[in-house]
Amino acid sequence: MPETTSRLIDNPIDDPSAAAPGAADLAGLDELVTRCTACPRLVEWREEVARVKRAAFRDQEYWGRPVPGFGPPDAAIAIVGLAPAAHGGNRTGRIFTGDRSGDVLFQALYDVGLASQPEAWHIDDGLTLYSTRITAPVHCAPPANKPTTAERDTCRPWLVRELDLLRPTLRVVVVLGAFGWQALLPVLADAAWQVPKPRPKFGHDAHAELPATDGGSPLHLLGCYHVSQQNTFTGKLTPAMLRGVLEHAKELAGVA
Repeated sequence: MPETTSRLIDNPIDDPSAAAPGAADLAGLDELVTRCTACPRLVEWREEVARVKRAAFRDQEYWGRPVPGFGPPDAAIAIVGLAPAAHGGNRTGRIFTGDRSGDVLFQALYDVGLASQPEAWHIDDGLTLYSTRITAPVHCAPPANKPTTAERDTCRPWLVRELDLLRPTLRVVVVLGAFGWQALLPVLADAAWQVPKPRPKFGHDAHAELPATDGGSPLHLLGCYHVSQQNTFTGKLTPAMLRGVLEHAKELAGVA
């Protein structure tokens, strides 16, 4: 892989497969994620976006680094998206924060009692998630919002370790969109759960129960249309539909 040069990271990590297993807890993992420079195309893109900026945010300092997961270390529910938005998480440093997709997601999380407030503006806005952690299979904003298969696979060790650390309490994973679903299944197969054959297909409110391979609790996998503007503006995903999946997740996870 070509050598990567970052303007923003002084102590880079270029091999997630070597670094991720060494994280002792989620706080340590998140710190490692923010220093990743493994994918040259993504490094160049996220930092260029942070330099040029969008006119509406010209007076703001962009994060411009990989965006880690967000939520408590004892979460019972995980929400898996796609990748940070160029002018959302790549700007604010927190996943789904500062963009319209996040507006829809956090409003729904608040409505069902999984978030302390219905909006997310910036990383210090006081938002707290309850029993829920949000993450993604790709931690850098990709050009055209489309990471390559190689970039997805390079980023995979971060998600594998994140799920390992959440294992004691994790009971449900809600996957936003088909890309996240396809990216997550191999991760689950390499972790503590058995993926059925044939593999479960993605769909809105699709549900699969994955038995554990370590003698622990099974994992419930739920599909949900992505909270993209295309889906929410056209009505493919309505607020009621999103709340319905989140309520289903709460029920399966035993979250009051």
